Amino acid sequence: MKTRDDIARSLAACGYIADGELATAIALMQLLKRPLLLEGEAGVGKTEVAKALACVHGTELIRLQCYEGLDQSSALYEWNYQRQLLAIEAHRGQPDTIEDQIFSEKYLLERPLLAAIRRAMPPVLLIDEIDRADDEFEAFLLELLSDFQVSIPELGTIKAISIPHVVLTSNGTRELSDALRRRCLYHYVDYPDVDREARIILTRIDGASASLALQIARMVESLRKEELRKVPGVAETLDWAAALVGLDVRDLKDQPEMVHDTLMCLLKTHEDRARITREVAGRLLGKVA
Repeated sequence: MKTRDDIARSLAACGYIADGELATAIALMQLLKRPLLLEGEAGVGKTEVAKALACVHGTELIRLQCYEGLDQSSALYEWNYQRQLLAIEAHRGQPDTIEDQIFSEKYLLERPLLAAIRRAMPPVLLIDEIDRADDEFEAFLLELLSDFQVSIPELGTIKAISIPHVVLTSNGTRELSDALRRRCLYHYVDYPDVDREARIILTRIDGASASLALQIARMVESLRKEELRKVPGVAETLDWAAALVGLDVRDLKDQPEMVHDTLMCLLKTHEDRARITREVAGRLLGKVA
């Protein structure tokens, strides 16, 4: 088993700066071969964990984006009805042979869940925003997470060729079932502290100096403490850092007007833009060393 420091270094090499608790969670996930449920606010980097894991393992990332009304056919498999109809037309007059042919692998369309268990090399399966899916879909998912097999009536039970590395994310828009939580390891992903966010900026943004990255991280931390409708996540921090570097800003205190004008990278609602006036931005900027 790799230590959490080994895992943190591997993730950093793939552009993800993890804290010790997350590195430990990933270490246990790999040791126990259990799914990892990551919960937290939107924008804290949950999805990026799965992308970094795929990079670390040198394997495919298979993503299932959840939404209200997601059903088994969209997540597991579908039959290629158009090709089936064409085959039926081509074999008109031969009804005894065509049924077995059209319900075969040739006409099967893999969706993310089926694809994930049929890869020879274990992929990373990202089940993104599981809280947006319905309770019924969550219940269907339990069999896959428990036994890594699925049932297709026309083909029978399909067992996993390899066990994928499963990452589930949730923004907490609804309470997940106890049954799902029992099948997963759990980690809450919070906003990074100033030092870690500065390291993230340095890792992701070419041309950012250590002093500018620290200023940006401190400014964003101060903004998150304001009463905002939508708190900026790490992705917004990176957008802002890239904008400032692109505009050749080297010290936030030297260009307060530019700082305020570019806050559109961080503030994504009219209410938040109105709340963070030039005066408020100046006050927050005064806290940046």
